[in-house]
Amino acid sequence: MLRVMVFFLSLVLASASIAQLATTNGTGVTVRALDKLTGKVSDLQIGTRQSATVGRITVTANECRYPDGNAAGEAYASLTITEIGKDAPVYQGWMIASSPALNPMDHQRYDVWVLRCTTS
Repeated sequence: MLRVMVFFLSLVLASASIAQLATTNGTGVTVRALDKLTGKVSDLQIGTRQSATVGRITVTANECRYPDGNAAGEAYASLTITEIGKDAPVYQGWMIASSPALNPMDHQRYDVWVLRCTTS
């Protein structure tokens, strides 16, 4: 039993060091917003620490990262999304381009997901 526990602990520790990927910060992020009421889809290019508004929501790009040397690779973006008339953000966190359902914005009218980081 002890050997099994040691084996699994070593796997966990090894995977933690492998999981760290060297990244580069982009200059901004491209996100797609869907208004579920009207069916309108909008692509927004937002610079880092800048905002863009679509409908009743404002999307602020805090940071966007991508793998070193692979700007077309996986994008990880930190976003803050606010809605007109609401004091607290309706979303604040990291979204991953290839897995938008991993940490989605839960909103009755809008869906927002990351497409890629911008580099210029």
